[in-house]
Amino acid sequence: MLLSRQETEFYLKDLETPLGKAINLTLAAMVLVSSGIFVAETYNIPDSVRFQLNVADTAIVIIFAVEYSLRLWSAENKIKYIFSFYSIIDLMAILPFFLGMVDISFIRLLRWFRILRLIRFIDRKFLFASISTEDGMIFARILFTLFAIVFIYSGLIYQVEHPVNPQNYGTFLDAFYFSVVTMTTVGFGDVIPISELGRLLTVLMIFTGIALIPWQVGDLIKRVVKTANQVETACSGCGLAFHDVDAGFCKRCGTKLPSRRVDSES
Repeated sequence: MLLSRQETEFYLKDLETPLGKAINLTLAAMVLVSSGIFVAETYNIPDSVRFQLNVADTAIVIIFAVEYSLRLWSAENKIKYIFSFYSIIDLMAILPFFLGMVDISFIRLLRWFRILRLIRFIDRKFLFASISTEDGMIFARILFTLFAIVFIYSGLIYQVEHPVNPQNYGTFLDAFYFSVVTMTTVGFGDVIPISELGRLLTVLMIFTGIALIPWQVGDLIKRVVKTANQVETACSGCGLAFHDVDAGFCKRCGTKLPSRRVDSES
């Protein structure tokens, strides 16, 4: 049975119905698999395995291209969708493959950004549905943000430095190590980029580490301090776990909170 435009748009965004969950969970899994393929390709693996990985990645990219076409087809305002954040991320996930067919090698750098497609699911509490507390959600998002940025930088620095400096950037793990020590401003100096683009990426890593890590950790600390002044009382309407001590209604949905008895010793 063919779906209408409205139904197609609904199921591509829906994370509640069984069909919507199945579609989006499959897409999230393919993002992780494709990212794993990029990492595996940086190692010395048999040609037969590398061929199978290329076939799998090609199949995933084709599915992503069909998905993008369906999202564009079902969007009510197509111009607005094309220039939306999620659309740009989706397009970056498929462009390296199709433009690579005409030997635009530098465009392959964009494929490392594919992992950012998971942001769509994280914003909607999809991947972390098993985490019940709001603090846990925030902590998980912070960890994912840090991992995604380190992963992207690692892929970029590997792609740039490996052709000219394979001794120091032989595998993805080498690049990942360099990204971590650079972004945390440890800077052991045992691995150094030699290309101009590699040095530029290193500067961007340092700036990102200086700006991002304190901000993310500070956000977590503020949340923990705020939660320390709250009590745990699950809302029957939306499930929000923590509320102010004197709150009678849920600040998120307005549902009346269950009464709390405070036992005191005289």
